[in-house]
Parts: sequence; structure tokens; C-alpha cells
Amino acid sequence: MRRLIPILALAIFIFFPPSLHALSPNCNANDGTIGINTAIGCISTDMEKGGFVGSLVTFLIGLGGGIALLLILVGIFLVTTSNGIPEKLKAGNEIITSAIMGLVFMIMSVILLKLIGIDLLQIPGLS
Repeated sequence: MRRLIPILALAIFIFFPPSLHALSPNCNANDGTIGINTAIGCISTDMEKGGFVGSLVTFLIGLGGGIALLLILVGIFLVTTSNGIPEKLKAGNEIITSAIMGLVFMIMSVILLKLIGIDLLQIPGLS
């Protein structure tokens, strides 16, 4: 586990490198509004169009999917290197099952947010 932390830190640095554009505070977001430069890109600050919430949900779902992918890979590694040891095999299977259940939970939460928050209640800022 001690070796996993530096590997995860390196992966985060590779996939989310520091932005050189962070020196200028304002940028133009994809929807044409003014945003703020961050390490993950330009995030809109317009609450009326749902830019900030949409950017945040998109980023968090992507981050959760990436973490689930890493956990699935760790579980597959544990299963393939278990050499028939039941404890390691069970641990790998539990990690894979938990990662897949986490993905299902994230997908269902987005579906429920769209169904309840956007379609039924029409909450501004979520669309």
C-alpha cells in the first residue's frame, strides 16, 4: 500500500498537469461565459446557466470513473497474482465488485439527478 500512494500521485500529476494559464484569472468557458482558470481547465462561474455545477458534476463523475478503473486494475492484478491463495483471490474479487458497484451507483445518481432535479423540479443551475 505504501508503494501505491506515490504511483497515484504521479498518475494525478500526469493526467492533471499544472496549468500555465492559471496566471490569468479569467478565461472564456465553452458556453461563452466568463470563467476562472484552474488546474483542470476553465470553469464557468455563471450560476444561471448551470456552468459551475455542470462543470463540477462532470469533473467528479470523470474522477470517480478514473478511480474505479484504477481499482478494477488493482483487483485484476491481485487476482492474477494470487497463485491460488484463497485470501488474495477473495480480496481481488471484492475490490473488483466494489469498483463496479461504485460505477453503478454513480450512473444511477446522475440518472436520478436528471430525473428529479431537472425534469420534475426544474431546479435552475442544473440543466
